[in-house]
Amino acid sequence: MADGTPVAGSVWFYAPTNVAPIPFAVLFGASGVFHLWQCIHYKSFRVTAYLPFCCALFTAGFALREVGAFDYTNINIYLASTLLIYMSPPILELANYHILGRTLYYVPYFSPIHPGRVLTTLGSLSAIVEILNALGLAVILLFYSLAALFHRRCARAGVAHPRVRAVLYTLYISMLLILARTIYRAVEHFAAPAVAGGQADAWRSLSPIIRYEWFFWVFEAAPMLVNALMWNARHPRRYLPQSYKVYLAQDGATEVHGPGWGDKRNVVMTLVDPFGFLAMCEKGRRGEPFWEGNGYHHLLGGKGAEGQVV
Repeated sequence: MADGTPVAGSVWFYAPTNVAPIPFAVLFGASGVFHLWQCIHYKSFRVTAYLPFCCALFTAGFALREVGAFDYTNINIYLASTLLIYMSPPILELANYHILGRTLYYVPYFSPIHPGRVLTTLGSLSAIVEILNALGLAVILLFYSLAALFHRRCARAGVAHPRVRAVLYTLYISMLLILARTIYRAVEHFAAPAVAGGQADAWRSLSPIIRYEWFFWVFEAAPMLVNALMWNARHPRRYLPQSYKVYLAQDGATEVHGPGWGDKRNVVMTLVDPFGFLAMCEKGRRGEPFWEGNGYHHLLGGKGAEGQVV
């Protein structure tokens, strides 16, 4: 009910609205179809395949929430809807890791970490913190740190191309929306203690976040919808080339086709040592970064990122 009192028999606590789920399901569905078309059109499945998948989960989740609004005593509908909606934002977060990694490939000499390790490192940490719930904030801050360090290096050297800035600014906004959702979920998690049985008014001790449905629509549903639509409008392939071997030269304008930034280490080692410190200590493993022989390295005065082929 609108006054925050429990509805008899409702597994949602309140009687969920039967109005809002429909437009959200339709908009997420439309966004997902558009994302799928963009993946085909831009040939960007390697970078953005998570986006249509995420939208599909949201569409199903909100469709089930609409069904649950007419049968709010059905625990199975509640669980299915909640699971689909709750599992979608982490997938959207994985999409952002992919996009950041792709951006680092485009300007490799300023990348603070091997671009291919962004997904494995942050993705693994996300899997852990999703179990621990509130610690998702730490992974988002790490993401911001990597992106901001890369952005600062580009700006200081004068190679912050508008296309690079466009992707980074979109990532900043996207992760900010996910951060708002993460904080909301953390507060909800800690605000949901077990209600003592046998007390008719025990529900009064529950947080308003649990008692009022509008919190869900404002801090969960709306930010994620804006996120999905924003990536439709500012798709990364509008700004970055399809090939991971094409990168921006040190003059900040010329695109060069290189050999690509490989990683010969196994997956376990990339997880244990994402920054490649162990490889730096091993004799014979270091080599000249491929971008230093492209004829543009002198424009940075030797201030490119310390890189090695590992």
